[in-house]
Amino acid sequence: MRTAYLPCVAATLLLSANAVAQTSSPGVDADGSVTSPSATVPYSTFASPEAKAFFPKMLAAGAKAPPINAPIEQSRAFYDRMNSDRAARMEKLYPVMIHSETIAGVGTDVVLPAQGIAPENQDRVLVNLHGGGFLWGAHSGGLVESIPIASIGRIKVITVDYRQGPEHTFPAASDDVEAVYRALLKQYKPANIGIYGCSAGGILTGESVARFIHDKLPVPGAIGTFCGSLMDVTGDSAYVAPLLNGQGVPTHPLGLAELPYFHGADPKDSLVQPGLSPALLAKFPPTLLITGTRDMTMSSVIDSQQRLDQAGVQTELHVWEGMWHSFFSDPELPESKDAYRVIVQFFQRRLGH
Repeated sequence: MRTAYLPCVAATLLLSANAVAQTSSPGVDADGSVTSPSATVPYSTFASPEAKAFFPKMLAAGAKAPPINAPIEQSRAFYDRMNSDRAARMEKLYPVMIHSETIAGVGTDVVLPAQGIAPENQDRVLVNLHGGGFLWGAHSGGLVESIPIASIGRIKVITVDYRQGPEHTFPAASDDVEAVYRALLKQYKPANIGIYGCSAGGILTGESVARFIHDKLPVPGAIGTFCGSLMDVTGDSAYVAPLLNGQGVPTHPLGLAELPYFHGADPKDSLVQPGLSPALLAKFPPTLLITGTRDMTMSSVIDSQQRLDQAGVQTELHVWEGMWHSFFSDPELPESKDAYRVIVQFFQRRLGH
C-alpha cells in the first residue's frame, strides 16, 4: 500500500490573518459553523501566472452558463460549444485521430494518437467517462478528457456516451459502462484496461467499478477519479470553493440527490457511493485521485482517498493549488499539462501488472 502526495501542492486551504481582510471577527456556533461578515482572499501565489491571468476569464465564462434547472437542450448546447472550442484547441497541441464506434450497443468515440500507439500500449486501452453533471458532456466533453491523454500517452482511449438524466436515471450509466467493459474484456486482459473520468465521470468511474465487483467481473488494472470520486459532494470545500470562485457560500451544496439522474436512487447504496462500504473498497484497483484547492469536490476526493487507503488500496492523490473544478479542461495552463503528465505516467506504471 502506498499513498503518494506531490510535494508542490496543497491539500488544505489555510486562511491566515495576513491573507484575509475582514471588517469584523468571524463568529463560531456551537455546531462548529463559522460565519464571517466579509473576506478578501487573494488568488494563490503558488499557482502559475498563466492560471492567475486565466482565472477571471474562466469565472466570466462560467457565469454565462444556464442555471441547473434550465431546459436540458439549452444547457447541452452551451456546454457543447464550450467543450468543442476546448477540443479544437487541444487537437492543435495534441494531434489525434477520432472516429465513432458502437460497442455493445453503446455509442463511443475512439481517440487514437496521430503518431501511432506506442509498442508497450498495443495491448492496453483506456476508457474515459466524461463529466457534465450526468446531464451533458457527450462527445465534445469526452474528447476534452481524451485527446491529451491519447496523444501524450500514445494509447487508445475510448470515451463512452453513457445515458444521462433527465431522460434516464441510475443505474443506466453504470449499465452502459458495464456493457462496454464486458465487450473490451473479450479483447483485452482486465489488467490492461484503465478507466478514468472527471466530475460526474469521476463519480461514475467509482460506481462502475463497484458494479463490476457486484456482478463478479474482474476489476480493471487501474482507475482515475478526478474532481469527483467515491463520496457525495460535501465537506469543507463544498462551501469554501464557491466562495473562492466568487459565487458566495451556498446554503446547501448541490449533492448527488439533487441531480436528475439520481432521482429515486438510495444515496446510501454502495453502488451510488462506493466509499460507504469498506469491504467493497478493499477490492478496488490502484486509484489516481485529482482535484484542486478551489474545486468544490476537493473534500470528497480527499475523503475518498483516505477511505481507499484505509481499505488497503494503492492510491495517489494530487491536489493543485489554486485550481478549480475540472481545471485541466483548458489545455494551455501549466497545471493542465502537469495533470496530463501525472495521468499518463500513472497508467503507464499501473497497467499490465
